[in-house]
Formats: sequence, structure tokens, C-alpha cells
Amino acid sequence: MLKPTCAALAALCAFCVAANAAEPADAPPKPPAYEPREHYTKYEYRIPVRDGKRLFTAVYVPKDASRRYPLLMTRTPYGCGPYGVDRDGIRRAAPNDDFLKAGYIVVCQDVRGRHQSEGDWIEMTPHRAAKRTPADVDESSDTHDSVQWLIDHLPGHNGRVGLWGISYPGFYTAASIIDSHPAIKAASPQAPIADLFMGDDSYHGGAFMLAANFGFYSGFKPQRTPVLPPKQWPEFDYGTPDGYEFFLQFPNLDAMAARLGANPYFDVQIQHDRYDEFWRARAITPHLKNIRAAVLTVGGWFDAEDLAGPLAIHRAIGRQSPATDNRLVMGPWVHGGWLRGPGRQLGRVDFRQATSEQFQRDVLLPFFEQHLRADGEVKAPNMPKAPLAKATVFETGSNVWRRYDAWPPQEAQPRTLYFAPGGRLAFTPPEAAQPESDAWVADPAKPVPFVGYTALGVPQEYMVGDQRFAATRPDVLTYRSEVLEEDLTVVGPITARLFVATSGSDADWVVKLIDVYPNELDEPAEPGPRRPRGEDAGLPASPLAGMQQLVRGEPLRGRFRHGFERPEAMVPGRVEELRVTLPDVNHAFRRGHRIMVQLQSSWFPLIDRNPQTFVPIRSAKPEDFRAATQRLYRWQDQPSGLELRVLQPLR
Repeated sequence: MLKPTCAALAALCAFCVAANAAEPADAPPKPPAYEPREHYTKYEYRIPVRDGKRLFTAVYVPKDASRRYPLLMTRTPYGCGPYGVDRDGIRRAAPNDDFLKAGYIVVCQDVRGRHQSEGDWIEMTPHRAAKRTPADVDESSDTHDSVQWLIDHLPGHNGRVGLWGISYPGFYTAASIIDSHPAIKAASPQAPIADLFMGDDSYHGGAFMLAANFGFYSGFKPQRTPVLPPKQWPEFDYGTPDGYEFFLQFPNLDAMAARLGANPYFDVQIQHDRYDEFWRARAITPHLKNIRAAVLTVGGWFDAEDLAGPLAIHRAIGRQSPATDNRLVMGPWVHGGWLRGPGRQLGRVDFRQATSEQFQRDVLLPFFEQHLRADGEVKAPNMPKAPLAKATVFETGSNVWRRYDAWPPQEAQPRTLYFAPGGRLAFTPPEAAQPESDAWVADPAKPVPFVGYTALGVPQEYMVGDQRFAATRPDVLTYRSEVLEEDLTVVGPITARLFVATSGSDADWVVKLIDVYPNELDEPAEPGPRRPRGEDAGLPASPLAGMQQLVRGEPLRGRFRHGFERPEAMVPGRVEELRVTLPDVNHAFRRGHRIMVQLQSSWFPLIDRNPQTFVPIRSAKPEDFRAATQRLYRWQDQPSGLELRVLQPLR
């Protein structure tokens, strides 16, 4: 008799488990899966706007004509396909099936100059405050004209319109509520781009977000519209699975642009390497005034692309349009993660609950139901009765949803965490009366990687990645606190106040805030932190014990220390005060953990390399890239540290 193989045994075990888990014979049958095509009819229109251009618009109308329905609209540069009235794409245009079951007229529009819409596409369309002629168009006017056409031509609606979108569609949502059509009653910009240079997709702290932009613009290119999308999107051939190796072979950004091929969208990113009029004209936040629609801005604490955008848009509306019903949700999500998967885990970090499902059920659908259904109209069942908080934010570390009257919470108190001798962090100011400092040598030929494993692009988990690989490098300064005796909850933006000097004429200053887990940590059995799945499934396994989890990191390019409009060379050896602003957090460092801060001068290829000489970086020559000694000062007159906002611990 032959012995069964391991595979056969595994199959037998799987069969036994499945058999034991089978439902009893008298169990009621499961309802059939929801099929939108049974309930909706698709129509396609080319809607004329004021300058004569026509914008392709797909409309999905409920077949039940006994009710009136609100319109739920998204506008996108990524295509409203599949095109053709017989081809269904409603699930790409609505947040989830609960919206379809509740009953909405679902609208998807190709923005001007993309796919099936006429006109010219412009990166982050500048808003035109004064519209004197029909040629003065922007996203607000295109949306206004489109909504009016829909109201005039579609039967069966209730006269109310909601807007929503993620990422670039999030920007279009925010841009569309300025001087908006009165029928627009609610809008949810999600992961919206607010200002490409100031912390969103293109630049952080004046440093170019290299890997993400190269990857994006390898596929996102100009179109001669109207045009149908290709049957299969081409993939860029890196020739290696190692992004660090790939980007390090190029002498400068111009060489990378040549390797990418002719793409003016990428070229303009590296041409405008300071905050000039090109970027200022595209910033949407200065124009967010007189907003009449209720606004629910959504973002993710671990969004590697647009973490800054949601926070900036929420703050701008609160400051410039104080009468607006203006609410914020920030969860433990990657870019768009609140609608893609249950939201239980990122890399090795487990949030212990289905955060995305909670948000969709308890926040997103109720928000639109509240504002888009008139009194007496049928609403979706089981809507929560409690009003939505001004700020609904997930507290990482403790894994708890918090509800505040404002963001950041007003009760937070300022505290400074100082760099101290021996690689320590302390809440007490330095005592040394004479200059003390720590130094490292930064070599642009050997930049510090941003992840500790081989990867292309920007792995989503890098935002919570284990930093133990960096802590052992001689070109990374590492400081850590004593073991915390009680929870320490940090909220809002963080400012690193650094007194530094360099032997070069330019330098990058990268600050990373890290949560260090105890060395003795019982590894939980399932359910618990699991091996990563999906996009991050190739991550190396590592224990949680002693993990150095990135909480937040941000660079500042030294040439922009006095402002992003005019770069200035650093003077070799001169001590200067820098302020590096890290995006908001809502993180509880738990009792028994430590706080760690790492300082370094490269973060590659997340950001481009700084040659450490004051030259145009995009065209820097090989001889311009030079090693430099960087120095951090920490004494009474130059007390480098992190300025935090801290909540009192719950007792």
C-alpha cells in the first residue's frame, strides 16, 4: 500500500473541514447574489458644457420607476468604461452594493480631455474665480453645467445630487463644490489631491517622490480624445525586480525621464522643482470658500500618496467656509483602502476589526442618505441615529475609533521630545551648557533604502514598515526613549525642530517617528497579525517582538529651509535651525513600548537622491554627487527635538 503524499493529506484534511462546516440539510437557502443589471439600466450621453465641448457621461438608472432617486456622481480621468450601453460598469461608479440597493441614479463622467470626453486635459485644473466668457472653464463650471443638464433631461430624480471620488476623482469632487450648482447637496472628497507640491503626490518637503511618480506616469500619458482604452494596459519593463537597483543606475532625473519615454506629464513634474506659479495655480485649497454642500472628507493614516490632501482640504473649508457642514474621517488605511477590502491589516500590523466595513456601513452611506433624501422619502434601512462627529478618526496603536469636536482635538497639550546623549529621547530639555552633537556621513552613492527588502514601486506597507534594517546603518542616527510606563497618545501634525550643519552645500533631512514593540512579546495565534496578503504578499516574515514600526516619516530638502519658492545653498559648517513638519498622526504608543526617532539624509527611491551640492538636481552630473558629514546639535542653546501634541491617558 502506497503512503499518501503531503499534498494528498492536505487535500483530505481540507475535504474533512469543508464537510464538517457544511450547512445542515434544513438550513434556509442563501439569497442569490445581488446583480446590479437586474435593477439598473445603463445610458450614455455626451453632455455639452458652456464652451461647446462634450463630456462623456454614463448614467445608471433604477428600473423601479415608482420612486424618485438622488443622483450620485463621480468624475474621473481614469475612464468610465466599459463603454457601450450593453456593458455594465456600475460597480466602478458607486462605492458599494449598499448604495445600489438603497436606490441611486449613478453617474460617471470622463473629465475634460480624457477617454471619451472632448477638450484638453490639464494636470490639477486651475480654478478660475472670475468666469467672464464661455471659454473660462474649470472643474466647477464643467460640473455645474453637467448637473444642470442631468436635472433637465433625466426623469425620476428628486433634484438632489451627491459627489464622491477617490484620489484624482477626490480632487475633482473638491474642485466641483466651489460655486457649485444648488442641486449639489453633499460631497465626499476621498484621498483628494490638494496641492501636488506641498505634500501630496509629487513633492514632500521639496524632495521629488521618485518611485511613485515614475511608476504612475509610465502608464498615465496624454490622449487624443475621444479614445477607447486599450484592451490591456502595457506594463513598464524595469528589467529587474529591485527598484533600488533600477533607479540607482541613472545619473539624474533627466536620464530617468528619457528612459520613461516622451511623457510631458512626467517632464513637467521635474521641471518645476520649486513652488512656483505652476504649482500655486493648481492648489485647490485657497479657493475652497462659500461651500454650500455638506462635506465628508476621507483619508487614510497610511496613504502613501495623498495623506496631506484630505487634512488640508478639511482645514481649508473649516477656515474659509465656517458655515459649511464640514466633517472628517481618517482611518488606518492605505490609498483608497476604505473601499478595497475589510481594512483589518496592513503588513504585520493588525487593527483587530473590519475598519473599512465599519466606515462604509456606519458613516459613508448614512452621510449621503441624510443629505440626499428629502423628508418622507424611503431611506436605506438600519441607518444610525447618532449624528456624525466633526472628526471621526482611528487611533492606531490602541485600535480604537475616536470622535472629536475638532481635529486636532483641542484638549491636546504640547510637549517636546528632545534628543539626548547616548542615543536617548527625553521629555526634559538638554542640560549641557556647551555644544554637543551627533554626526553621520551621508553618501549619495549608497543611499538609505526606504524598505528593507527588494521591491518595485512603493509597497503599501512601507508606511508601517519595520525599521530595524535602517537602525543598524552607520548613516542613520537612532534615538529611543525609556520604556513607557503609560500610554502616550500623539495627535495632529508633528514638527521636528533641528539644529544642524552639513559639510556640503545642500542636504536632505529625513525624520522618522517609530513605535518600538517590546522585545518580549507573545506572538498571538490566529486571528492576529498574519502573513501579508495581496500586493504586499512578498514581504519577508518578521516577528512582532522588537518591531520598529514606522508611524510617520517626512523629508525636508535643505535648500528649501527658508521657503519652497526660492532655494538657497546651505553654508558648509554653519549651524542652522530647520523645521520639518510631519503629517498628522493619531497614534497611541502603548505602555511597555518605546518611542524611537531616526534621522537620515536619503530615503531611496521613495524620494530622489540629493547630490549634496547646490546644483540643479534634475540635471546633476556624476561629479556633483558627493559624500557629506551631517551633524545634529543637542544642547541648551540648540535643543533639537520633536514638538508633539499629546492627549492625557485614559484612566
